[in-house]
Amino acid sequence: MKKIFCVILLTCVSLTFSQSKISGSIVNESNEPIAFASVVLLEEKNGVSSDVNGLFEFNNLKEGEYKIRFSYIGYATKTEKINLKQNETKTISIVLKENNTLNEVTVTGTLKPVSRLETPVPVEVYTTAFLKKNPTPNVFEALQNINGVRPQLNCNICNTGDIHINGLEGPYTMVTIDGMPIVSGLSTVYGLSGIPNSLIDRIEVVKGPASSLYGSEAVGGLINIITKNAITAPIVSADVFSTSWLENNVDIGAKYKLGKNINSLLGINYFNYSNPIDNNNDNFTDVTLQERISIFQKFDFNRKENRRMSLAGRYFYEDRWGGEIQWNKSYRGGNEVYGESIYTIRFELLGNYQLPVKENMNLAFSYTYHNQNSVYGDTFYLANQKIAFGQYTWDKKIQNHDILLGSAFRYQYYNDNTTATEEPEKTKIYSVFLQDEIKLSENKSLLLGSRYDYNNNHGSIFTPRIAYKWKPNQNSVFRINAGTGFRVVNLFTEEHAALTGSRDVIITEDLKPEKSYNINVNYLTKVHFENGSVGVFDISSWYTYFNNQIIPDYDTNPNEIIYSNLDGYVQTLGITANADFIFPFGLKSSVGITYLEPKINRDNETSTPILTEKFSGTWSLGYEIPQWFLSFDYTGTIYGPMRLPLLSDLDPRPEYSPIWSIQNIQFTYKRIANFELYGGVKNLFNWTPNKSTPFLIARPHDPFDENVTYDTNGNVVATPDNPYALTFDPGYVYGSNQGIRMFLGIRYTLY
Repeated sequence: MKKIFCVILLTCVSLTFSQSKISGSIVNESNEPIAFASVVLLEEKNGVSSDVNGLFEFNNLKEGEYKIRFSYIGYATKTEKINLKQNETKTISIVLKENNTLNEVTVTGTLKPVSRLETPVPVEVYTTAFLKKNPTPNVFEALQNINGVRPQLNCNICNTGDIHINGLEGPYTMVTIDGMPIVSGLSTVYGLSGIPNSLIDRIEVVKGPASSLYGSEAVGGLINIITKNAITAPIVSADVFSTSWLENNVDIGAKYKLGKNINSLLGINYFNYSNPIDNNNDNFTDVTLQERISIFQKFDFNRKENRRMSLAGRYFYEDRWGGEIQWNKSYRGGNEVYGESIYTIRFELLGNYQLPVKENMNLAFSYTYHNQNSVYGDTFYLANQKIAFGQYTWDKKIQNHDILLGSAFRYQYYNDNTTATEEPEKTKIYSVFLQDEIKLSENKSLLLGSRYDYNNNHGSIFTPRIAYKWKPNQNSVFRINAGTGFRVVNLFTEEHAALTGSRDVIITEDLKPEKSYNINVNYLTKVHFENGSVGVFDISSWYTYFNNQIIPDYDTNPNEIIYSNLDGYVQTLGITANADFIFPFGLKSSVGITYLEPKINRDNETSTPILTEKFSGTWSLGYEIPQWFLSFDYTGTIYGPMRLPLLSDLDPRPEYSPIWSIQNIQFTYKRIANFELYGGVKNLFNWTPNKSTPFLIARPHDPFDENVTYDTNGNVVATPDNPYALTFDPGYVYGSNQGIRMFLGIRYTLY
């Protein structure tokens, strides 16, 4: 028996030590390590990412030939063949050639993978490296450093927000996860804060109408959040940081296998801020207090012929409140102490399945459940929304035609306790779309697209688009895009001022879908300078025209919000430019600027839209000091004046905001293997909006309007106690009240 045991033991030891190994390093052409590059064993369908020093390793391999694919966004993909003998350790060094941002593969513009230089639709790509330059606890805040994209706060108390693209309001921006419409309707108000950065592989941004592919809401632009691949994600990752305001954020990620054919990715995010601060002395919290948790699970399935199949789900819970400093939950819903308290429960499910046929056919689906239990003072807003979405696409190449045919169905259930929703709203949208990219010559192509939607409430909607692309050389591309967009409106999911109870909501007619017409001209080029530096320049100009637009009228009566289809038009003319530079001595920089000319024509009278900046700019500066294992990042944004909502002719607050800027600085130390230590300062110059106005919240001492006097027509009367004829209102907001704060964090990554 002992002999048998010894033979088995020796056999196991022999097998263990006979396993082979492949390890190596990945560097760029300047011999600098490339961290977080993707390394995939194609035969094994197994992958890792390089660590912060560019190192990778595969253990316990069998004898044989392996194909290894090395890729990283901004660099040309490289494939190596390795012949591995039994009990052999091979060490290789891989040099990836820099492509900068021109050959990144995008999927958002045309619903199919294509190089950024080849797509006829301009797409901007932002990687995790971009997100790490200014660490934030969620996507909403991270987007502030993208030129032409502005996270807009809509309430001084509960900090609701949406995302503006090129000056258009948040409801005109569609946010998708892996191409599926996840953040829409009710979740545009609070759902954006629940997407943790730890799940993100990259963010793709399209500025301009995308309704011909994505339908309603993709009028002003599209933000597609693409999650990490379970094969190439780190085995374990963690990112923990805290600020001097006692904001605490924890991101944890892990990958594991279920059997031989299922790769799984788990992500958990927890955020807590429970330290009431009132630096502007109005007896209201400067920043909303929040506690939230988000759990994400993704499965990638290995199938024959590398066909795609994935399934992902996310659970999100958030408890947030803002209000008078002395508020606690015992006052919730009462009229003694004012507070705005929101409980949010949210589920998401999304999947993608490539059909087992010769043709490239895909089925994709998503389902979201969103429940909101909220109180604004003594006004309850209880809402429930369910959205089911399914989509079929067929991708076919016929000679010089690249055709995409698709159909989609969207069902939305919405119900709340407001008088505007007498019974639950059930909306069905049936859609078919066709896109044909025609290659006219080696460097010219034409894209024709159209979409037909049938809405059970509004009938038929047709949205065509056309795009032309010309590549004068290998490093430049010129594009013209023209198209239409549409949006079906749900007021109470998008207009926070309607929920506060501070104004009455008046709907004067049956509202029709909004329609837009847009033309966009884009030029992108890459330039190599004699000193070895590389620059990428991206410039666009656009014109957008709206009819049937629904704009809340705050001006006619300060106690009302009046909704109707606009008798007139809205137009926006603008230009945006980005420049990115990489210098041979370790310096990277980028700068962007956007200029807008927005105009509303209502009843032949012209005005400027509220909360639309005249210009904005972003910049970043990064410098690596390898001998010190240190990197430095400086980021900033600047915004021009925007018109703000005043309550009366006597309101003493400025009608326009000043020029304002938020700037941040960060240092990252990478000496310790698998760890990164980082810290810095946010809002370096301590800018807050209260510094340029006598007060932000109107009548904070009388939040239930108990001492407001009205005339017989319902208008507020000026009194000694109310000399400016105001009512309580938290809507005068254009930036965060959060001042300067330090932050400190640590990242751990195991491959």
